[in-house]
Amino acid sequence: MILAPSILSADFTRMGEEIEMLNRSEADWIHIDVMDGVFVPNITIGIPVVKALNPLAEKPLDVHLMIVEPEKYIADFADAGADNLLVQYEACRHLNRTLQEIRQRGMKAGVVLNPHTSVSLLENVVEYVDIVLIMSVNPGFGGQKFIENSYRKIEELAIMKQRLNPDLIIEVDGGVTLENASALMAAGANALVAGNAIFSASDVIARIAEFKKLQ
Repeated sequence: MILAPSILSADFTRMGEEIEMLNRSEADWIHIDVMDGVFVPNITIGIPVVKALNPLAEKPLDVHLMIVEPEKYIADFADAGADNLLVQYEACRHLNRTLQEIRQRGMKAGVVLNPHTSVSLLENVVEYVDIVLIMSVNPGFGGQKFIENSYRKIEELAIMKQRLNPDLIIEVDGGVTLENASALMAAGANALVAGNAIFSASDVIARIAEFKKLQ
């Protein structure tokens, strides 16, 4: 299981220390949510912050673009140091071309599905994807309650993975906790994003270790 703590829930006033703490932990990736206030109602961080965090981070940067016209910024995020670049299915007019460009820039290419978006829509593109991220909450804010039918979507995607792309990473983001992590993995997920469940702990490194023991 790949564990990707989401810095959306970290303390932004001491981000360097938070990244150093993740470096010392058993976390696998560092998840970064980029929001533009248009595709989602919230605004978070952008290219300059990713670029500033890159030299500090010893773990791959898993960057999720919740923005309109993400294809315009692929080169910028590659130059800033993103290792994985995930775009929203709903924001891409030419998804195949966008994924190809992400890969050509040396990053893993990911597609994100909002809760209302069917897994079946990936049938003709999943072969060209490295990561599919299932949003198990509505995107834009941390701390939301997990949407239960996400399990079914993960199971459907796991079947598609077996048929078309055995190397696909199935990632889940939203309401992930110690209580549901095992069930998410049993459904077929092999990468989990957790924000509040990790950064609300008094000992973040110990909480990450608890997650990793579940695999």
